[in-house]
Amino acid sequence: MTRSYDWPIAVRSVDLAAPLAPLSGLDAYSRVRVFVSLGENLVGSVDIWNRGADSISTARLRDEITARLAPELFELSLRQRLAPVAKAALPPSVVSVIVPTCDRPADLHRCLRSLQRQRTRHTLDVIVVDNRPSSGIAAAVAREFPSIRVISEARPGLSYARNTGIAHATGSIIVATDDDVVAPDEWIEKLVAPFVRPTVMAVTGHVLPAVLDTEAQCRFEAYGGLGKGFKPFEADTHWFSRYRLAVPTWRLGATANAAFRSSIFADPQIGPLDEALGAGTPTGCSEDTYLFYRILKAGHTIVYEPSAYVWHRHRESMAALRRQIYAYSKGHVAYHLTTLMRDGDRRALLRLVYTLPGAYVERAWHRLRRYSDYPLTLIALEILGNLAGPFALWRSRRRVRRLGSRERSSLERTDAVSLEGQAT
Repeated sequence: MTRSYDWPIAVRSVDLAAPLAPLSGLDAYSRVRVFVSLGENLVGSVDIWNRGADSISTARLRDEITARLAPELFELSLRQRLAPVAKAALPPSVVSVIVPTCDRPADLHRCLRSLQRQRTRHTLDVIVVDNRPSSGIAAAVAREFPSIRVISEARPGLSYARNTGIAHATGSIIVATDDDVVAPDEWIEKLVAPFVRPTVMAVTGHVLPAVLDTEAQCRFEAYGGLGKGFKPFEADTHWFSRYRLAVPTWRLGATANAAFRSSIFADPQIGPLDEALGAGTPTGCSEDTYLFYRILKAGHTIVYEPSAYVWHRHRESMAALRRQIYAYSKGHVAYHLTTLMRDGDRRALLRLVYTLPGAYVERAWHRLRRYSDYPLTLIALEILGNLAGPFALWRSRRRVRRLGSRERSSLERTDAVSLEGQAT
């Protein structure tokens, strides 16, 4: 059960390739979540209870990591021993990084600063898409970064903003992220590396919490957060077709941390993001999961690479968290209805009428039996969001008809160069 000292949670990271040092400055926290890496590989996380103590000794840190992550460390060591000594490298190319923003200057400044620090062989084309240009806030922040382009998109909605950025991108790879994300220095290199394989059309990475200072931030991590775990995996046509129930593309990552070959957005089987889905629309989310769906349906591969991680600042207040969870729940249903109505995928029906209601019953039962401390009020909010999903999708479709949609042909770029021809 939840106790008053379950949050805040300190967030720290350690690299086992370097000497361990004590963790300090923890007196304001009940526990510390330590994200553990070994060189360039993200291994896992360990929660260590300090209950207000200021520090955790090197010896305890070592013992906790060993006790919790020994199997993962052994598996990583084994993979490294069995892997080829030399891996093929992606030739240097232009990588466009698209950052939509809507009046969050502090977040945007942190994000752009981290992009400026990237250590990469690739040429970065960073595009800020201002989704509220009338305020002038994003433009003021971007003036501190002369190499960054600012594009305006006055139509509200994350999908509108991303599609506008895609249309102005010059890179053969397009990276999607959010303005409330901070990227480690090697992020771009790790995220785009799998594109050395020509069958890979998208790569997603882990999303870690930057801070867990409030109840809302901790609840969002308990809800599932934005990350998809510490094990690399990939999805392809076989993965797409093997499910009898709905294809769980929501397990593949999010456009807070994702990269795509630019060619897919001009492919009539895939095309741009669906502007009736996503933040800033009545549906609230799922533009990324539907894009993943179309990529897989077209016969391509998506790679999840957890070591290409970023740090994300979750919503700080419970009111903001409730709005977010309600939006996610609407968008989840809207996604399934879209695959049903636009793609004729009847597996969506089983998800909507069978597995989704069953999941809520199970979660409520676990809460009542005290196996979980996830609030019943948030479960009820998710159910209400699901029920609102069909009407939200109808409103979003009407909204797109009123505001206009970016046609696939408008995303075709005659200056696109294939990755294979970019070696220099």
